[in-house]
Amino acid sequence: MHPQLKPLLSEIATARTRYISTVTQLTEQQAQYKPTPEVWSALENTEHLFWAEQGGIWGMWRALEAYRQGTPIWSGELTNRGRSIEDVIEQTWQPKETVPANAAPRLGGTLAFWCASLASLQSLLKAFSYAVDGEDLDAIIHPHPISGPLDIGQRFAFLRFHIDRHRRQIGALFTNDL
Repeated sequence: MHPQLKPLLSEIATARTRYISTVTQLTEQQAQYKPTPEVWSALENTEHLFWAEQGGIWGMWRALEAYRQGTPIWSGELTNRGRSIEDVIEQTWQPKETVPANAAPRLGGTLAFWCASLASLQSLLKAFSYAVDGEDLDAIIHPHPISGPLDIGQRFAFLRFHIDRHRRQIGALFTNDL
């Protein structure tokens, strides 16, 4: 496993566990609660997290393979080089962003299904951590649709940030802090 990713992988696992623990305390009715049509329910947040993370992991694998082939997927300016993910988000995100279509909740279903699906992604991240061992993580760039070019370490930090962000949004659903 790449030594730089080991603590980040652990942080993501902790964030994922906190998130799933939070939403599994909800009834199915609570999980579908929407104070307004434009606000996502806990179920929609969970489905979104799955699609967004699955796409991000797929993109990191794609970026790794392209890097190894000598044809990196990013060749532009590295505007986020050396910045924390919190700083990147603060500088690039609006208070309410429009989700890319591939990360939007679209199937519905049960909270239990989406929680199990989200939990399953941890093993993909772990496998990627082993696959990228020995590589220069700063040189492998997978751009985020809103934030732009992120290296692999930043991408891992983003996953933790993103999970925590949606956990707080779900908490706000039931405290009127939206």
